[in-house]
Amino acid sequence: MKLKFSHLPLLLLAALVALPSLAGKQRGADEATRRKAQYAFLEAQNQKSKGNTAAYYDLLSYAYELDPANTSAGYYMGYCLVTMDNPSKERVNRGLMLMRQHVDAVPSDIYEATFYSDACVAFGLKDEALRVAKRVVQQEPGSVQSQLRLADCYYRMDDYRNAIATYDSIESSQGKTLELSYRKIKAYEELNDTAGVLRETRSLLSTAPRSAAYNIVMAQALQRYGMADSALHYINLAQSYEPDNGMTYMAKAQYYQQAGDSVRYDQEVYKALAAQNLNIDDKLDLLATYTKGLLMNRDSTDRADKLFRELLRRNPHEGKVHQLYSEYLMASQRYTDAAEQLGYQLDLDPTNSQGWINLMVANIMSKRYPEAIKAAHRALEFNPGNMDLYKYIAPAYLEMGRYDMALLTYDSALARVDSADLDLRSDLLGGKGDVYSQMGDTVRAFQLYDSALVAQPGNASVLNNYAYYLSLQGRDLDRAESMAGKAVNANPQNATFIDTYAWVFFRKKDYKMALFYIKSAIDNDDTHSADILDHYGDILWFNNQPDQALEQWQEALKLDPTNALIKKKVTEKKYFEK
Repeated sequence: MKLKFSHLPLLLLAALVALPSLAGKQRGADEATRRKAQYAFLEAQNQKSKGNTAAYYDLLSYAYELDPANTSAGYYMGYCLVTMDNPSKERVNRGLMLMRQHVDAVPSDIYEATFYSDACVAFGLKDEALRVAKRVVQQEPGSVQSQLRLADCYYRMDDYRNAIATYDSIESSQGKTLELSYRKIKAYEELNDTAGVLRETRSLLSTAPRSAAYNIVMAQALQRYGMADSALHYINLAQSYEPDNGMTYMAKAQYYQQAGDSVRYDQEVYKALAAQNLNIDDKLDLLATYTKGLLMNRDSTDRADKLFRELLRRNPHEGKVHQLYSEYLMASQRYTDAAEQLGYQLDLDPTNSQGWINLMVANIMSKRYPEAIKAAHRALEFNPGNMDLYKYIAPAYLEMGRYDMALLTYDSALARVDSADLDLRSDLLGGKGDVYSQMGDTVRAFQLYDSALVAQPGNASVLNNYAYYLSLQGRDLDRAESMAGKAVNANPQNATFIDTYAWVFFRKKDYKMALFYIKSAIDNDDTHSADILDHYGDILWFNNQPDQALEQWQEALKLDPTNALIKKKVTEKKYFEK
């Protein structure tokens, strides 16, 4: 059984490296069988420590099958069931049942009870989670962590009053802390208790009036409730108390952002990025928020570039800065500049396979196909087992018209792909079909598309491309409509897929539906595709809107000035069948 564990439920992973050395109560098997079960249980731990998750699960299952009274083996088998990727409802129910058996049989196993409670929360069994959390607190009345878990359990059950009461109980014995106050503030916010929020923030600040962090908490609460002047007062106090604390500049930047003052916002962001004692992750979080705002507002100035250059001047060997800068540049469609930043990032960490993929994409988008292929071969030197890289090498050859090399690349990848990896196999077969489509061999192309859909019926890219090439030939248009619709349903904001759907309707002479979907494609197109604009013009023409059609063809020609067919439509002001 091949298992791949996910990151949920919360905090359960720690349990796997700290299994108990003894099983729970063991009855129902003879002594020899119990010893055999215990040996299998201990060997399971050994396999887990080596990262052999499949063997780990198999050994646990064997131990539990030999001795069902070994509730420890059952517990961790249940853990495996609930934490595998996309477990079925039946597996989750069985896993939680196995975990509960051990927790109730051996109540002294606090860690197991805690993790079981977290699992119940993750799967919506809040009452059961609360039952176990309360029992843990009763067994460990002095444990702050157990009380925190109980309070958090109340919070997740929307029982905010009991959550606050439990936080207060902890505070009475441990003293006020920023962590506790944050939790209480969140609970008061859920209750829409403004007075409670402000009372808690003032109480926190009273314990350390000159703490920059506590003054910032006070400021954020005041601004949230519309008291902007008072909020700025506390941020200024924070800066006066700790003038070198970069978090104060970050807080002031956020203040001006919410106030809509872009000039002062920029100034404070710059100060925060220049602060020596603000860690790089906080700076990147701030810069990510900043650049996201610029992208949403379609800001074409060099404001972001200046900030990135300053941050890189101070952190030239920080790969995460180059990565974020490349993401911003890609989103701004500055692909050559993005490739440059990715090159710097990969010089620092050449084993970063995703970085290589991003570099190939950047080069392909900027039509620098030889550079994309060069990057791909370097990527394979550092990541020889990464089959996903092949999905980007072949398209680069295809764009260059090197059909022979594209086919050779796909064949090489198909010979290496794991037979169980149906998603990748489908992608590769579909890509090979695209090559034959470009070569004009639609018979071979459609055979490959069919094979790709056998491997993965829901492969949206294959469905889209297959539908488009069918529409170009004007054949099997009902099937093309069905496939294009499935692709759009899977990716409702993908402009290329929506364009294909519109084009299928166009070829079926359903011009009203074609117009409806091509408008949606335009609305979702961030790349300003000449092909989509050209299709828009054609569809407008057949909807008796010739002037509007001409406008779209003119826009398409600006983007693709060498396209002879679009040029003919513009100069002769009429539609020509391909």
